Amino acid sequence: MKILYFYPENPLHKTQGNNARALALLEYFKNRNITVDFVGVATTEFTANEINKLKEEKLISNGYLLPIFIRKKNKMKYFFYQSLPNKFGRKIGLFDRTRIGHTEAFNSILKENEYDVILVSYVYWAKLTRNSPNIKNAKLMIDTHDFLTSQLQGKKKFQLGRFFEKEIEILSLFNKILVISPEEKFLFSQFIKKETALATHALPQNYNSKTESKYDLIYVASDNEHNIKSANWFFNAVYPLLSKSIRIVVIGKICNYIDDFTNVEKINFIEDLNSVYSKSKIAICPMLSGTGVKIKVIEALSFGIPVVCNERGVDGLVNKTNNGCLVSDDANEFANDVHKLLTDEDFYIKISSEAASFFNNHHSLKANYKILDKIFELEGVNS
Repeated sequence: MKILYFYPENPLHKTQGNNARALALLEYFKNRNITVDFVGVATTEFTANEINKLKEEKLISNGYLLPIFIRKKNKMKYFFYQSLPNKFGRKIGLFDRTRIGHTEAFNSILKENEYDVILVSYVYWAKLTRNSPNIKNAKLMIDTHDFLTSQLQGKKKFQLGRFFEKEIEILSLFNKILVISPEEKFLFSQFIKKETALATHALPQNYNSKTESKYDLIYVASDNEHNIKSANWFFNAVYPLLSKSIRIVVIGKICNYIDDFTNVEKINFIEDLNSVYSKSKIAICPMLSGTGVKIKVIEALSFGIPVVCNERGVDGLVNKTNNGCLVSDDANEFANDVHKLLTDEDFYIKISSEAASFFNNHHSLKANYKILDKIFELEGVNS
């Protein structure tokens, strides 16, 4: 099988959950000996060097980057070819992140190659394949990553019916829709006649790599608007209630939005995230908004690490209880859950055991590769 996989960012930047999801899919393809051509979007940080690293890891056969479009240097072109058509056609520009030159570059790749599957990440990029004369016999799949209408509800001129209708219209252009959470599977399958398949996040089991704890709490997050709001809530409302002897490590771009504290170590980027998880006792996932599975939760559960989170932290998990997560939107309860895990050894062992069991049943490679084999029609392959 040969797949063309479009994912806009660098999958090797593992501190962002969406990148970890893309990397997990590439590792599945590698495990199943599927030939993968990869397409990303060029930036100053995502260059040919990063494509070569993906090749060195034998995760892809060929790699391509769609050209950088600098709006400031192409104002007139942008206005006549993108902004104006959107206004007159009553298009929802928020649903389209393609820029001038992207679809042409993508179609040139399609024209020169034959694929069994073309897998596009995000509704934002669906235009890459729309009305393309070069699809040939390939099956079109889209990995939604998230429920976009919900993500956009805070935007100006948002209209629920119009936005949701547009999202369903775009998804219906594909032969198969991949979703990361059971909630999204239920929602989309009510309105789309095409197959909607649940492909949640899969990771290796890491319980046995746990070492002596260097950190009491680990917090991993990117710098999107949901994480910024949630980090502010944690450090303003919960942190003052915690003992200052608790050792906290924060990893990811969210560090840029967190003040300096004597017991908080900030790591903006780290090559091997697992090396820190293995030395951490508890993971926190303060999430007040957002949709979809929180990859950082699954990463923690793979180590048997209990997670203290808000209600949004367990979105996308098959079970909302007995899963290794302690859930509360109340700052005092959140802090109390942290303290109890750190001071009550029997309680910690119980929640850690639930974390390990839940992960093994729902997010292990063995459990998920069987599901992915069905999605990509590889039944008969040994797990």
